[in-house]
Amino acid sequence: MTGTGFPPGVLVGHATDREGVTGCTVVMVPQGAVGGVDVRGGAPGTRDTDLLRPGHLVETVHAVMLTGGSIFGLAAVDGAMRYLEEQGVGHDVGVARVPIVPAAVIFDLSIGDSRARPTAAMGYAACMAAKPGGMEEGSVGAGTGATVGKLYGVQWATKGGIGAAGIGVPGGAVVAAVAVVNAFGDVVDEHTGAVLAGCREPRTGKFAGIARVLRTREVPPIRFGRGAVENTTIGVVVTNARLTKEQANRLASLAHNGLARAVSPPHTMVDGDTFFVLATGEVEANFFAVGVAAEEAVAEAIRRAVLRAESLGGVPACRDLPGAGAS
Repeated sequence: MTGTGFPPGVLVGHATDREGVTGCTVVMVPQGAVGGVDVRGGAPGTRDTDLLRPGHLVETVHAVMLTGGSIFGLAAVDGAMRYLEEQGVGHDVGVARVPIVPAAVIFDLSIGDSRARPTAAMGYAACMAAKPGGMEEGSVGAGTGATVGKLYGVQWATKGGIGAAGIGVPGGAVVAAVAVVNAFGDVVDEHTGAVLAGCREPRTGKFAGIARVLRTREVPPIRFGRGAVENTTIGVVVTNARLTKEQANRLASLAHNGLARAVSPPHTMVDGDTFFVLATGEVEANFFAVGVAAEEAVAEAIRRAVLRAESLGGVPACRDLPGAGAS
């Protein structure tokens, strides 16, 4: 990770199905954290996002589940809730402890076995595997079946994945991001504009540059449904800064600025772009500095996700495409 790892008390674990080419990733804060969320894409798949917004009763979140399998993959949350309940984690409602585990999904059914979806058992396994400090990146967990650049279909896409980056803020705060990159658009170098991973031209095999193609060429209608290109970039920003619920939601919005720096085009109608925030509250920090760090961490996590991805399910990773520079 960049500069530093995750804040103390944050655990991250993966469960990976390499045969089915799918998986899930859990970000756990058993001690509880203030949560926030911002959903920007036009095709989200989520669970329990409303309760994270200001004006709703619940203040404390115990984990976030990021998962493949489209909406089917939300079954992984059941496993995480069972694990946390067994550990005595959750809101005490008198007759039980209820863990709060919001979630978001990516659509990865077009790669590998479309019948393979993360299950409750996989969600439980991800929790069992969760550890502090850092995480494996690339084609693991929720990033196992991720792909990017699907203007011409998954056959001309490049492998996506999961990445992480962390940044220190003056005063002792840490801001880290986990991103699962399954975007319709390309992942780009924000300084040069070069495509790092994305849609390949069927004629040449070079990166097409989706934003340029959409501006300059006639393309078939892009719709959700059979034959469509379902996509999403999802993630979690975790920090030990002390934030209110309103600030956590604002930070989730700022996280999308980082997505826009790394994905072109972002937030399309066929993406379900969603970012969560978990703030454990140990350190007072300048919110402006935390926001800048979140944007940078998200952009870096997205780039790391594709640069560390492996070719899988018939979709090549960018590191296996040495001649695929921008056309």
